[in-house]
Amino acid sequence: MTMPPPTCSHRLLSIFLGLFQGALLLFFSLFVTYDKSSVQAEDDSLVATQLYGIFPLFQDIQVMLVVGLGLLLTFLPHYGLSALTHNFLLLSFSTQWALVLQGLLHHFHHGQVLLDLHNLLTAEFAAVTVVISVGAILGRTSPCQLLVVATCEVPIYLASEWIIVTCLGVQDVGGTITIHVFSCYFGLGVSKALFGAAELPVHPKETPTHRSDLMSLVGTLILWVFWPSFVAVLCQPGDAQHRAILNTFLAMSASAVTTVVVSSLLRSDSKLSPGHLQNGSLAGGVAIGIVADMAMPPVGALTLGSLSAVMCVLGFKFLTPLLVRKLALQDQCGIHNLHGLPGILGAVASAVVVLVAPEDISGSHFSQVSSTEGNAREEAWGQWGYHGAGRQAVCQVVGLVVAIGGSLLAGLLTGAILRLPCLARPPERLCFDDTTHFKIQDQAKSLGLGDTAEEGALALKERV
Repeated sequence: MTMPPPTCSHRLLSIFLGLFQGALLLFFSLFVTYDKSSVQAEDDSLVATQLYGIFPLFQDIQVMLVVGLGLLLTFLPHYGLSALTHNFLLLSFSTQWALVLQGLLHHFHHGQVLLDLHNLLTAEFAAVTVVISVGAILGRTSPCQLLVVATCEVPIYLASEWIIVTCLGVQDVGGTITIHVFSCYFGLGVSKALFGAAELPVHPKETPTHRSDLMSLVGTLILWVFWPSFVAVLCQPGDAQHRAILNTFLAMSASAVTTVVVSSLLRSDSKLSPGHLQNGSLAGGVAIGIVADMAMPPVGALTLGSLSAVMCVLGFKFLTPLLVRKLALQDQCGIHNLHGLPGILGAVASAVVVLVAPEDISGSHFSQVSSTEGNAREEAWGQWGYHGAGRQAVCQVVGLVVAIGGSLLAGLLTGAILRLPCLARPPERLCFDDTTHFKIQDQAKSLGLGDTAEEGALALKERV
């Protein structure tokens, strides 16, 4: 397969983004306006209270996604600039794309799309699925390929969320199933279809260094601090939101401590693995999201955080090498260990919590459906003999199965699209290197003032 030259790929990226932003400007000028219902409310103080209640959490999530998640991806020593930039670009692109799609589907009234802060939050959640998914193929793909993944994944996520939350009635305030599980298996499907059955060799620029691991761990710490805001932002203010913040903190504290214990026990010299710390410390936040606002004792949050950390660390140690050997499955960032395994654990735990504490299932905005939809679902489940807590527990498990199966299939189809000649991935020698996408000043100086452009390009290739 003929690989397009890097310059051609960069130009295609600029054209694609320019056309997208131009089309978005036209769409917003014709159809998008602010939701004036809250502005015209009689009690302005109530509106202000609601805004000031959600905006700090919104800011936390911005820091978490742009800074924390971006730094977490800098563990590749020669690809940190690209990882940060691509994370920022995908978040911006996917959020705008999700605003358009969910606006047309859910907020289109009298020829206008009504925009408010809640819509922006749910659009950002759609963007989160993209940046998680591309972690499986980070470093071995072009920016154009990443944007194609975002273009395909956002509408599929919105459809999946509608099926899981609205049709099945799954309770998932923190996005454990709808975000983490979905994005994980979508990314693995893309990876499998894109790279095929051949096991990829270890790239010489793929091994983390002390400095890159340090930067990535800083990203972990930022994510760890702000994760409770991510889980609690869509909870009903009051008891449910308070409970979600407490449970998330407990789970993440337990996962941080447990990660240190398990990582130390897995080595004969008892030394810690930076990769384990970077990921295992966050596993509790993934698992607790689905049950964070449910009525369960605090010890449940601690237990779930510890178990998720154990699964994450053991996944890096044993499961990832096994998947590489048996399935030739490429998972660059270990999204299966951080998002997939703890997500499955959280989904199973939610079914147990629903059975044990059926009197208070959830206080999330996601659980609000129309009475017609709710009555129809009640009748459907009643025909199968499921009522109350048992029915909801089955919903939780069915939602997990739908998320895994649907995302895997959609990911495989998207990965097949990425194999088109016009979207061919970079050659192996240009992977995991910032110089493929950026002009690095240090290298430009090292080429010498008397070098011609052709000599400079040749020298740059030799260095790669």
